[in-house]
Amino acid sequence: MNEHVETVVLDSQGLSAWIAQDRKILVMFQVFHAMGADLVIGANTIVEVSHTRVNMPRLRWVLSRVKVEPVTEDAAKASAELLKAAGLHGHKYAIDATVAEVALRQPGPVAMLTSDIDDMARLCGDRVRLIGI
Repeated sequence: MNEHVETVVLDSQGLSAWIAQDRKILVMFQVFHAMGADLVIGANTIVEVSHTRVNMPRLRWVLSRVKVEPVTEDAAKASAELLKAAGLHGHKYAIDATVAEVALRQPGPVAMLTSDIDDMARLCGDRVRLIGI
């Protein structure tokens, strides 16, 4: 990755991979760190990655190193507008829309680590560089 990014947003798969210490993700994070990029998640992504087998000490450590953006009423309304503009609706896309909204309000250039390139492309357009994981 040669292009500079200011902010890297993680969806649930990106956050889960970091918690699991996935080597590919850790190498990417070294590159982002060298760029001085901020790592960001939406608050509801914490809920999405939490389950009985998650390593809670590791999750807490990861959360101490990432900026957690709130999902406020205004953010929810903006997320709903993104869904509408993309022709999507329903709970299947709700969290994706909030992650996209978080990405779109960050200082750019913005990249996103996501397992859902297709839906995120519909929600973010060309304003966020999508990196598949």
